Amino acid sequence: MEKKDQWNIGYWIVAGLLLLTLQNYWQAAKTVEPVPYSEFEKALAEGRVAEVLVSDRTVTGRLKSPDSQGKTTIVATRVEPDLAERLSKYDVPYARVVESTWLRDVLSWILPAVAFFGVWFFLFRRFAEKQGMGGFLSIGKSRAKVFMEKNTGVTFADVAGVDEAKAELVEIVDFLKNPQDYGRLGARIPKGVLLVGPPGTGKTLLAKAVAGEARVPFFSISGSEFVEMFVGVGAARVRDLFEQARGQAPAIIFIDELDALGRARGVGGPIGGHDEREQTLNQLLKEMDGFDSSVGLIILAATNRPEILDPALLRPGRFDRQVLVDRPDKIGRIAILKVHMKKVELGSDVDPSQVADLTTGFSGADLANLVNEAALLATRRQADEVAMEDFTQAIERIIAGLEKKNRLLNPKERQVVAYHEVGHALVALALPGSDPVYKISIIPRGIGALGYTLQRPTEDRFLMTKEELEHKIAVLLGGRAAEKLIFNHLSTGAADDIARATDIARNMVTRYGMDPDIGFVVYEEKQQSFLNPNGHGVNGCLVSDRTAQQIDAAVRSIIDETFALSMGIMATNREVLERCARTLLEKETLLEKELVEMTGDLKRLDDAGFRAAAA
Repeated sequence: MEKKDQWNIGYWIVAGLLLLTLQNYWQAAKTVEPVPYSEFEKALAEGRVAEVLVSDRTVTGRLKSPDSQGKTTIVATRVEPDLAERLSKYDVPYARVVESTWLRDVLSWILPAVAFFGVWFFLFRRFAEKQGMGGFLSIGKSRAKVFMEKNTGVTFADVAGVDEAKAELVEIVDFLKNPQDYGRLGARIPKGVLLVGPPGTGKTLLAKAVAGEARVPFFSISGSEFVEMFVGVGAARVRDLFEQARGQAPAIIFIDELDALGRARGVGGPIGGHDEREQTLNQLLKEMDGFDSSVGLIILAATNRPEILDPALLRPGRFDRQVLVDRPDKIGRIAILKVHMKKVELGSDVDPSQVADLTTGFSGADLANLVNEAALLATRRQADEVAMEDFTQAIERIIAGLEKKNRLLNPKERQVVAYHEVGHALVALALPGSDPVYKISIIPRGIGALGYTLQRPTEDRFLMTKEELEHKIAVLLGGRAAEKLIFNHLSTGAADDIARATDIARNMVTRYGMDPDIGFVVYEEKQQSFLNPNGHGVNGCLVSDRTAQQIDAAVRSIIDETFALSMGIMATNREVLERCARTLLEKETLLEKELVEMTGDLKRLDDAGFRAAAA
């Protein structure tokens, strides 16, 4: 039976009950006459009453014959017998008035209920909402934010640096605009598209751009919003979300941080089991299997941890397509910078290409933050436009940390830091293929950085040789080598350098297969498999103790050889080292141009003079 027919039947039942009630009141008004108690006793004395019915408060008498008004029944409110006997002597009408208490009775029930619900709405409900529990009436409802058509405010023109990912999503937009054109040759549009990439690369922005281009309803929700403290709530919200989306198809469902919802099942030890999160994931899998992509419903999801997702989510028929949204290259960084630089007043000396050279490895979010930091620095110094100097300072602030003007080093510490940083720079200048040094400084920054050396990559590198990695380690150990040569002591200032150098050396041995004794075998630490969580071994790998000792010895050998190389460069160029260190102590900061002028006589590794001096 349809819902409309059910409502019609209900209306007829209510109308019938009201009609019967009105008929009873009408019949009583025609036949029953309320009278004073004195009149009732008078009727009894006259013999006009054939039958008497006594209740708690009233006395009803049925007359032998109708009175002058046609009434057949009289009703009087009872009066106590002693009082009636005394009043009957005075030949006056008397009756009892019953005080009405219905309002008091009703309020005695209503007021406590109102007080209870008031406490519920104003106290517990607010507490529940703050804790993410929601109200009982909306606990199973989807919390998806709905953006209709152009309300996302984002198009493909606002997305830069991810051209490959953008091209993959253009097909989705074409399908949502013209679904009838697809399927002509038997193909079907993917049900789900998973955006994978590091944080801040623009996954959420891409999803909003798809909705903005297609001009369809856009349901946005985070994976964590499905899971609640009550069992079954997450599954109910998944069902409600898909029901809403089907009602407004063609539409897009975007689930951000999918790893919060789609983590692989069966993980969590012996307790495990069918917890709330697993039930929610099962419901999502069922909904993705249950809808037809031809109705125009597309699921987009984003995650930066694809390795922990349940394999059932990634099979064909669910998330058919995985789109990588990686960190941008130099061309991509320039495009992203141009998008964000449109919003600020730029100086004539600002070159997006130079800024892109200094921001290797930055994501789209990092670049947006960089432009904002540069604008704040320009505002702080009361400038009319953002200069290149502001961008340089913003990069240093992001990479090295905030400048600590109140951290005063004693003369001995300043001298050690100066030689340490110059050591990094000279090794980088002496080794072929190293990134040029852009700036060195002995101004403390961040939490523990007493100085820093900023290098500027000339190009994006995706492949590095063994020699280049060794040179990278040598640059990191250049500061320790300079301290050892000049002061003949070891300090804690090289702790971070040593840690980074050790990581590179260990990757060379265990991951890249660059040690001849170990061989072309991968021994890198692996993440624990969800399908085989009981794996064990040295450093997460199934290796023998002897192999682990060989790995440690190979890592140690790489560090020792590169440190000897750094010591050789320092010893050969000691005069240049001392000259640059003295200048750095005076100026506290040296730029690339100044450093090049001061190191004109630097003996480099590929020079014949270096080999002669080293010999």
